[in-house]
Amino acid sequence: MPILKLGRRAVTGLPAVTKPTIFYDSDLTGFGVKAMPSGALSWIVEYRPGEGGRGVSKRRMVIGTPATLSPEKAREAAETLLAKVKLGEDPAAERGAARKAETVDDLLDSFVAKHLAPKRKAGTIRLNRGYIKNHIRPALGKKKANAVTHSDVDRLHRKIGETHSVTANRVVALIGTIYGFGLKTKSLPKGAENPAVGIEHFDEKLRQRYLTGEELHRLGDAIREAETVGIPWEPDPSKKTKHAPKPENRLTKIDQHAAAALRLLLFTGCRLREILDLRWSEYDAGRGLLFLPDSKTGQKTVVLSAPAIAILDALPRVGTHVVASETAGTKDEKPRADLNRPWRAVRKRAGIQDVRIHDLRHSFASVGAGSGLGLPIIGNLLGHSQPSTTQRYAHVAVDPAKRAADIIAGKIADAMNGK
Repeated sequence: MPILKLGRRAVTGLPAVTKPTIFYDSDLTGFGVKAMPSGALSWIVEYRPGEGGRGVSKRRMVIGTPATLSPEKAREAAETLLAKVKLGEDPAAERGAARKAETVDDLLDSFVAKHLAPKRKAGTIRLNRGYIKNHIRPALGKKKANAVTHSDVDRLHRKIGETHSVTANRVVALIGTIYGFGLKTKSLPKGAENPAVGIEHFDEKLRQRYLTGEELHRLGDAIREAETVGIPWEPDPSKKTKHAPKPENRLTKIDQHAAAALRLLLFTGCRLREILDLRWSEYDAGRGLLFLPDSKTGQKTVVLSAPAIAILDALPRVGTHVVASETAGTKDEKPRADLNRPWRAVRKRAGIQDVRIHDLRHSFASVGAGSGLGLPIIGNLLGHSQPSTTQRYAHVAVDPAKRAADIIAGKIADAMNGK
């Protein structure tokens, strides 16, 4: 076991060896340089983990080469590692675990299979799968899960936030949940940090868009037109089209079920998936009720208005779901995926292109508030679990209250003036 003072001159003058040989440092026990018959050299550290002693096998780890680390820097690195050993750490084992650590892709697969799919509702699963597919996997999937840093997540958050601040916040929250799952299930090594902790979220200004009476009128006309004769369209002038249809054939038509779905969203205030996932078995025609087994807030009973009942009673029963999809009536029937195409067509025709489908729910609530209905009643119709959620519509009820105040004060003023 050759021992010498490992300095620049000593390392440069090491003799040739016929088999792997370690030259140990005379000043720092456990520090050495390993020489190979090929002439290759590498700095190493040796130690016995835990309590040490002859009964514990030695561990050896490479910390660099003379080409990348000077003897002084190599000695400093060795001192740091040996100090950790004295504190009970095992640097070689930690390095080995890091090399074997699962990637973010592996962690995501485990999270989806063991947590998301069996424990969350269909809407949440669908939304989170989208965040994972479109944002998290492309940015972080190939990285080692325990190597992702706060800066990595912050960079992703800022990139998404350039166009979609709410989505950016949701993605960061999901990453935090995924890492919390990894730590709890010990998929991540002990001591690993959650890189989403401490990311400052973007401000989320609550978007409130309600349809006016005139806009509702135009929307009704557009749905009727799309359902019957079709909505005219023009080719995009910025794109070259060799075989554009004749003007009389440039019409966008929507099917009866898509039209019914849009009207039901307006007449019930239901969420999109509550209507698209609705089954005929959940409709009680006799009492005019919908019994939704699994809405966003759990089981929910929807009280139907006369216009909503009329739509349901007139709609052909093609399959299991009220809003028939392409697979309606088949063995593998699935609910309709979305209303994107028909909604884009009718809202453009109605001149309300800034309105989202979810704004139809807001419009239902705002009409109720503007008609003087109490917020608790509106919250009950919408299925809000918290009164604070309905409170966003309170300002819409100002007009009826003002009218009432005007009437009362007017009568008092008339009495005071002797009228």
